[in-house]
Amino acid sequence: MRISARADYAVRAVLELAVRQGGDPVKAETVAAAQDIPHKFLEGILGDLRRGGIVDSRRGGGGGYRLARDAAAITVADVIRAVDGPIVSVRGERPTGLTYTGSAQPLLPLWIALRANVRRILEGVTVADIAADALPEPVKELAAEPAAWENP
Repeated sequence: MRISARADYAVRAVLELAVRQGGDPVKAETVAAAQDIPHKFLEGILGDLRRGGIVDSRRGGGGGYRLARDAAAITVADVIRAVDGPIVSVRGERPTGLTYTGSAQPLLPLWIALRANVRRILEGVTVADIAADALPEPVKELAAEPAAWENP
């Protein structure tokens, strides 16, 4: 699985909005500067996040962006889906839409299991968890394994 630049930027932008939640709407320029995201690229991402119900926007001098709902109700999976679509795909298709024959048949349960594990993590972490530096214990445990930091 690869996390696209678009998904990475989207999660970082939503996180930036979360830590500024409760105040005035935040301008895209402010988010872009705080997270070192190219402004034009961020504008497209924010549009996708708005259409996905993750952020709201307000036009005008006091305008900007804010979260559409509480950060505790937005998972990392929600953000990624809003900008990139399905979290795990094989050749651009959802694993459940695939069919294999012969010796390749055991691949389908493997792809389904991979999707389940990725979803378990990304659906189990909210923007509020990240903003509070309070990742769930199972995620902390996985990240604490030395092998997790190695690139084979």
